Amino acid sequence: MTKKIWLVIEKQSYGTSGDNFAISKIADTVEQATTFKIHLEALNDRENRTYFIASDIDTVMNRVISLHNKKVEEEKPLVLKDEVETTSSESVF
Repeated sequence: MTKKIWLVIEKQSYGTSGDNFAISKIADTVEQATTFKIHLEALNDRENRTYFIASDIDTVMNRVISLHNKKVEEEKPLVLKDEVETTSSESVF
């Protein structure tokens, strides 16, 4: 199994001469990466410097699927109890 990582990327904008990107921190979880990003932003004293979180698509999709499955498990499923009566002669579709 491949270890999943989250990167906190620093972007420095130099106007017309382009942008510079560098990895500021490497994290094992999105929570840890978010904490790093928040602290880096709090310490940031330059207007041309920003931070964002990135990862490979497998890590992102696994995280989204995990959160979705957790939410589904915590919530009750929607159950239709009554038939819907059509009040118009026109079809909805």
